[in-house]
Amino acid sequence: MGTEYWNGAEAAHRRVMMKAAGYSDEDIRKKPHIGVPNSYMSGSPGSAHLRQIAEAVKEGIWAAGGVPVEFGIPATCGNIANGAEELKYEQVGRDIVAMSVEFVTRVHNFDGLVMVASCDNIIAGCYLAAMRLDIPSMIVTGGSMQPGQYCGKTVVEADLDSARFSGATEEELMDMEDNVCPSFGACPSMGTANTMQMLGEVLNLVLPGTSTIPASDNAKLRRAREAGKYAVKMAKEGRKPSDLITKEVLLNAIMFDMAVAGSTNAVLHILSYAYELGIKLTLEDFEKYADEIYCINAVVPSGPYTVVDFHYAGGVMNVMKMLESKLFTDAPSMYGCTWKELLSKVTPKENEVIHSLERPLFHEPGLKILRGNLSPNGAIVRPTAVYEEVKYLKGKAKVFEGDRPAFEAIQAGEIVPGDIIVIRYEGCKGAPGMKELMLSIDALIGLGLHKSVGLITDARFSGFNYGAIIGHVSPEAYDGGTIALVENGDEIVIDIPNGEVNLLVSDEELERRKANWVCPPLKEEKGCLNIYAKMCRPAEEGGAMQPWGLDARFKR
Repeated sequence: MGTEYWNGAEAAHRRVMMKAAGYSDEDIRKKPHIGVPNSYMSGSPGSAHLRQIAEAVKEGIWAAGGVPVEFGIPATCGNIANGAEELKYEQVGRDIVAMSVEFVTRVHNFDGLVMVASCDNIIAGCYLAAMRLDIPSMIVTGGSMQPGQYCGKTVVEADLDSARFSGATEEELMDMEDNVCPSFGACPSMGTANTMQMLGEVLNLVLPGTSTIPASDNAKLRRAREAGKYAVKMAKEGRKPSDLITKEVLLNAIMFDMAVAGSTNAVLHILSYAYELGIKLTLEDFEKYADEIYCINAVVPSGPYTVVDFHYAGGVMNVMKMLESKLFTDAPSMYGCTWKELLSKVTPKENEVIHSLERPLFHEPGLKILRGNLSPNGAIVRPTAVYEEVKYLKGKAKVFEGDRPAFEAIQAGEIVPGDIIVIRYEGCKGAPGMKELMLSIDALIGLGLHKSVGLITDARFSGFNYGAIIGHVSPEAYDGGTIALVENGDEIVIDIPNGEVNLLVSDEELERRKANWVCPPLKEEKGCLNIYAKMCRPAEEGGAMQPWGLDARFKR
């Protein structure tokens, strides 16, 4: 890449295409070309405002002497598919987004990238693309939505789901709908979207202090212009993700996720990033920091505040300052200095939203890895969103081959206090796509059963959810994991304090069941879901379409 690519007689066919698109000869020949992948999509508040942000980015690129080239990338809103079978496309969407950015960037030979994204697996896919392409890259986030006000209370989108299952009438729901999401931006709880936006700062892919600027705050546009300018500087200096994202940076990201009780989906993404970069990282790294870093963030569902409150309470940089004694501060920052130098300019602001490590909100981490015979390769829970009554639970299994059958059983009154629901064949290969279990979990919450019933699955769950819900069980059912062998009435123990999840069935009986188990056919015979099922890594390795050998790629 570089200006030589656009000069000389052999580049005439390239220049003429750019000229035909409206670019001048001087721009084409002499300036760095910066791709601006924009995940604008009019059907979601998380992405419907991104055109304006992308325009601000492009203004910054032009001002700094670069040439912006905007193009569209896929965007979805997971809440649209909430409760529908199509929700299983969301995890696969991360890889599709990464591939779409990769495809356009390689063909057009950009010198750098500024990606514009907000939501869940879309922004996670942008990060993955940056690491795969390894050219100077950054992301401008869409920011957080303002919380709603309804009947004198602050509400977020997840409250609408709870009201639905709590018996609200259609008229009441319609009234709530008009108030619960009052602005553009990502839903303002610690769901996947906001977790991943925040992690962008820690991963040196988002300008420090900018990830959580609310979509309604015009500082978002000002900082987007700054990002466009800085992207040109990075391109000219050749600073790539592989220079800025070391193993220590990834470990800092794990510590941050523990401290803020971020979405459990962040585990999948961080593991995939390490895999992409050739850095050895495993669930054991998450286990280590779960013993050291307690939750200091009081954002829903771990506390009463929203991400908007979090931003004005100091945001990501305040949390990083609180974590300074634990972090690898010699790791590089986005600005080229170390994190130690970057944090030297930050004054800690302990408040009701962001606590200090010495006075955490919970004396437990925001994320924990569980192991046992039911999940020897690991499972995940968010302890800060689990009620004391169900942090230890021994109960009888009620087994379902998917989210909807479990939901129907809950609605029919077949699930009672003390039960442990097992939902299987919803993992990376089984779904395929590792579906988020929104139906059954929302129903448990709406009916008040989340304080007395456990749920174990090889699927994922939303960052909005709370209760004794254990996800990412591995090996998954489709691979013949123990979860495939559970039968109705088996006793299961969930022991979150001790990090265990066990099926109380003898090894001999499990061997007998295993001998009789038959792998079901893939649910999808064609399309991207079929390809994903055949090419994806298991959950404990990130669940991405990364078919190359793992050990051979470890470089750092």
